[in-house]
Amino acid sequence: MFDRPSGGETAVLVRLGLGAPVEQEDLDEFAQLADSAGVSPVAIITGRRERPDPKFFVGSGKAEEIRLAAVESCAEVILVDHALSPSQERNLEKLIGLRVLDRNSLILDIFAQRARSHEGKLQVELAQLKHIASRLVRGWTHLERQGGGGVGLRGPGETQLETDRRLLGVRVKVLTRRLEKLQQQRETGRQRRVQIPIPSVALVGYTNAGKSTLFRTVTGANAYVADQLFATLDPLVRRVSLPGGSPIVVADTVGFIRELPHELVAAFQSTLTEAREATLLLHVIDASDPRRDERIDQVNAVLAQVGAGEIPQIRLYNKIDRLEMVSHIERDAQGQVISVWVSAANRIGIEPLLSAIAERLLRFARLRKIRVDARYAGALRARLFAAGAVQAETVLDDGSLVLLANLPELEAQELARAPGVLVG
Repeated sequence: MFDRPSGGETAVLVRLGLGAPVEQEDLDEFAQLADSAGVSPVAIITGRRERPDPKFFVGSGKAEEIRLAAVESCAEVILVDHALSPSQERNLEKLIGLRVLDRNSLILDIFAQRARSHEGKLQVELAQLKHIASRLVRGWTHLERQGGGGVGLRGPGETQLETDRRLLGVRVKVLTRRLEKLQQQRETGRQRRVQIPIPSVALVGYTNAGKSTLFRTVTGANAYVADQLFATLDPLVRRVSLPGGSPIVVADTVGFIRELPHELVAAFQSTLTEAREATLLLHVIDASDPRRDERIDQVNAVLAQVGAGEIPQIRLYNKIDRLEMVSHIERDAQGQVISVWVSAANRIGIEPLLSAIAERLLRFARLRKIRVDARYAGALRARLFAAGAVQAETVLDDGSLVLLANLPELEAQELARAPGVLVG
């Protein structure tokens, strides 16, 4: 039995193995989720079923076991490490007499605590409202109209429920419009960035793999770092110089997790867009995680879901200090860098990593002929020279410039959309 915590809510944690035994690693991750939400476990209930029970998800016997554990431990909330239907959630609450939160609700609560930017807060609220909408009936079941209606069954219950649904719908529309406007502003900023031919590298990976630590180590930015799930939600973007002086843009993104709720993937398109539009992905992996191969597959599945599955990536195996390993680089049969082993916290292997990134990015570039109108030549010329991309230049009689520069395909396409620029 757990020691009674001094602060925060207390909870009974529930996880079933569906068709297989419960894995200890999954229980540990669920306990981390609870801790990240500020909840202290006082009991853990596990079990195994071939399929979920339609009424309670866990079955009537297991539901009674949960109720008794909650009474014995004086728990204040029940956390279930599965997605529950609204009716399953209501039935458990009615039986146990406590609030019941499923996995999706718990993650939404953590996201609500972690969001810092205005856009992040709006995205969390929108995801929460959509989640609540499916459970809105919970507080009004005793007043809802039953069947076709009749004497005594019409009145304020349905009116209140419909009013709440209407107000929710209005708020969802308002938030959606605000987010669309913010995303347009973000896209404008991104277009300005891509007009400057600087490659972008996005850090992706399973939550708690060390992305933010790596981001802080590489960029020097004061990124928030904590041993928590979803410590970083809002996208962070910084400029970094690679060996040789070539600049890149590095973006940190939200950490992925097993069974990430679909509505959360949709809600955080802003941070995932940095991954979807990156030139190169740096897939950060906890090298000491015994299930790291499974984590890699889960991250790649989410990347495919958001349209980033085909973007080239380098696997970065982090935390090698826990394995007492030496930093090294692995290559494929063609000599291309495929993985780098580092310790971001101890700054081990960071310089080889930056060299590997520079090497991979060079493979995306090819020599292109760029003609720039005289009105735009000065600023663009300075940017291309600063990026170390220019190989030769010619000034024409009308003052326009012809530059030979190494540019990746994506940057060349974006540059071609700029006014007064012709890319050959």
